[in-house]
Amino acid sequence: ASSCAFAAITDEGEVVAWGDPTCGGDCQDVAEELRFVQHIYASQGAFAAVKTDGSVVAWGSPRCGGDAGAVQSKLRQVRSVVATHRAFAALRIDGTVVTWGHAQCGGDSSAVRNQLTDVEEIYATETAFAALRSNGDVVAWGDDLCGGDARDV
Repeated sequence: ASSCAFAAITDEGEVVAWGDPTCGGDCQDVAEELRFVQHIYASQGAFAAVKTDGSVVAWGSPRCGGDAGAVQSKLRQVRSVVATHRAFAALRIDGTVVTWGHAQCGGDSSAVRNQLTDVEEIYATETAFAALRSNGDVVAWGDDLCGGDARDV
């Protein structure tokens, strides 16, 4: 659930959503794409669905990650998704990470992009992400006050 909407996967692998449309409660604009869905992840005001083919469909408030258009072509072979309040981070099968949503809440990972390889897991606070790499290094981005700076770790 987002802060004011729900989304669920039907037995047929399709998605139904209800609640405040501005928080993802209306998925009609992307309904045709929401088939063969395996998992749904939520931010404060948006949803991201991972399909069986590893692609991702996002909807809801663009301020909360509901518009992944800028990175849509990179949202392939996705293993899992993690959300802050207003952004998403997708972990791909190859260990790379794709982010979108509110920049200050982790939607912009460009400052650490070169370090986001060989990632095993991603974790989130309300406004920051941390990625654990296979070598044990931790890479963080987003709001520094909420954990987005791990340079001293």
